[in-house]
Amino acid sequence: MPRIRGASIEQHHEMVWAGLAEAMRQLLHERDYDSINMGHIAARAGLARNTLYNYASDKSALVLALTERASRPAVARVAAIAARSTDPAAQRMREIVEAVLEASTDQALHLMFRPGSGTPVAGVPKGPENPFHAIVVEVENVVRDGIARGEFRDVGDVHLAVELLSGAMRAGAERIGRDPAAFAATVRAAREIILASLARGPGS
Repeated sequence: MPRIRGASIEQHHEMVWAGLAEAMRQLLHERDYDSINMGHIAARAGLARNTLYNYASDKSALVLALTERASRPAVARVAAIAARSTDPAAQRMREIVEAVLEASTDQALHLMFRPGSGTPVAGVPKGPENPFHAIVVEVENVVRDGIARGEFRDVGDVHLAVELLSGAMRAGAERIGRDPAAFAATVRAAREIILASLARGPGS
């Protein structure tokens, strides 16, 4: 029977997942994603290869599972902010911008990006299967609420508008990744850009 690393099965699994995340981060800094295989990951994490297949069927599934686990706190925080329906939409949007950019400082979330490129690795899907899709949905809901209340202008295609605004957030996250000391200034700039793009014009 394999040795249990923690005091319980649950703790053991958490420790294994943490070890897998660290193994993937190290490997991605050493070699191209496409050249990494499950054997490399198992060896780096100190697992038997057969044991690794108990956690994921292949490399793409493993990266997706690791990213989904790392994104849970950010998704929950954004959902809680968006759910405060009595608060102004602009206030919620300001808090969401900070929450998302703060989450981008979490090294565990850097796993989904190729080191230094900001480009997602092949194991992270786009669309509804992306671990961060829930955040996009919550932001869209806040934008629609702001439009309905007259706080925001009618942007037309809300999904497209949020996709475009997410580009500013990605740029902000990349800036913070290069220069962590720029966090506060980047949050301010991202808030200004996003809220300005949603603001109602004079007389509207």
